[in-house]
Amino acid sequence: MAVADESASLSDEDRLAELGYRQELHRTWSGFSNFAISFSIISILAGCFTTFAQAWNNGGPIAISLGWPLISVFILIIGLCLAEMGSAYPTAGGIYWWAARLGGPAAGFYTGWLNLVGLIAVTASVVYACAGFWNITLTLFWSGWADTFGGDALNQQFFWFIVLMVLVSVLNIFSSHLLALINNVSAGWHVVGAAVIIVVLLVASKGHQDASFIFTERINNSGFSDSGLSFWFYVLPLGFLLTQYTITGFDASAHMSEETAGASKAVAQGIWRSIFYSAIGGWLLLLAFLWAAKDVGFINSPDNGYGVGSVIAIFSSALSPALFKLVMVIATIGQVFCGIAAMTSLSRMSYAFSRDGAVPGRRLWSKVSPTTGVPVNAVLGGAAAGVVITLPALYKSPAGIPVAFYAVVSVAVIGLYLAFVIPIIYRLRAGDAFKPGPWNLGRHYRWMNVVAAVEIIVISIYFCLPILPSGVPFSDTFTWYDVNYAPIITGAVLLGITIWWFASARRWFTGPRRTIDEAPLAEPSTPGAL
Repeated sequence: MAVADESASLSDEDRLAELGYRQELHRTWSGFSNFAISFSIISILAGCFTTFAQAWNNGGPIAISLGWPLISVFILIIGLCLAEMGSAYPTAGGIYWWAARLGGPAAGFYTGWLNLVGLIAVTASVVYACAGFWNITLTLFWSGWADTFGGDALNQQFFWFIVLMVLVSVLNIFSSHLLALINNVSAGWHVVGAAVIIVVLLVASKGHQDASFIFTERINNSGFSDSGLSFWFYVLPLGFLLTQYTITGFDASAHMSEETAGASKAVAQGIWRSIFYSAIGGWLLLLAFLWAAKDVGFINSPDNGYGVGSVIAIFSSALSPALFKLVMVIATIGQVFCGIAAMTSLSRMSYAFSRDGAVPGRRLWSKVSPTTGVPVNAVLGGAAAGVVITLPALYKSPAGIPVAFYAVVSVAVIGLYLAFVIPIIYRLRAGDAFKPGPWNLGRHYRWMNVVAAVEIIVISIYFCLPILPSGVPFSDTFTWYDVNYAPIITGAVLLGITIWWFASARRWFTGPRRTIDEAPLAEPSTPGAL
């Protein structure tokens, strides 16, 4: 990658002023803290655990051992493309701001709303999945908990979902400096915790698989045909959701730009390094899971108590009760850290997007606490939206599969990656007219942007497809319980954005505002911007 000296001598506040904003957030984050928040949101202790079943049931070991490194390469290319723009435009608005700068107000408006919906979904899905692990872990230590709420696991999980959403929200309304410290600790927890789990599985598992199983075995529990090209071009790509979902949320480094020292370089490094190290660590962790997956029959059984293909079934069958508890505690705490980081990213993006007048009630969401330097209202609003979008998870598929959760995961992936592709395309169109920051791709931007755009378009199509045969419209087994509502929500969001844009927003939303020229909390220039 190329490094340029131009603008590097500007202070962070001067560069932010050039982009049109006064320094409102407290700039107390180091470059490591900036890396740590994206590393924490990617969280190999979250995604590798909570969506493991998606890959196991749709492809099996090859979807994991071979699919993970393959998809990771594409995600790293996407991250490098975003890192270049993050270096040039280090603002809390991140990808929405880049799209508006390179493609105009409409591009920024669409990107911002897709990013906002994606961040709400990813925060909700992380906290909801963590609640599931919390619920199971609590039952391991106190069996009586299983009888609460009438023994209904879904209600138990939703209860902990609400509790954990309150917890991550409370921790996010204290000082920005405290959040930096939490994320620093989180990075260490993820590294050490993952290493401990790998060692435990390699040394203490009751049996293990061989290399042939890990790298060549196919499993198809999806219900879709295993014949012909169906497995390779439909079932297996659905399993790639494991990687695509886990390694996402790295735009957090960009959203923390205005709180990071040396942001023009630190943001870019935070993005690509978090992807790179997570890809390596996650692959080693997943290989350890497959190594210990000796009792395939138990893992595939719907009666194992944890769900078909669940990674928890691997731990339960392969480890002693004490080590099983240890692994669950490490993973659950890691997921709490992930939820905290996701809420931080969501609140900063919401703050920045509201600051530019794009969110109704912008003055409420863009208000920063003068004592903590945190947009408290944006935190609380994000938490409330996350709870609402997760309500369908109270209903469970008759097949016993939490389709609603997987749909929320798909919404997160689709929303975030569609938001990524817009500035990437406009960066490609800008060509040499783009003024790079201190960290840039040099001449490699051309092929990287093309590869990134194509990969995002392909995965967005796949993750809108039914994940169960009974979710296929007009089929004999069709049921609304099993519908993948990710394309419905994504389509509704896109339709809503389009109607709003042409009916109203195009007349008052002009892209990023120069708040440095305004009095704090100035009234918007038109009623429509409220």
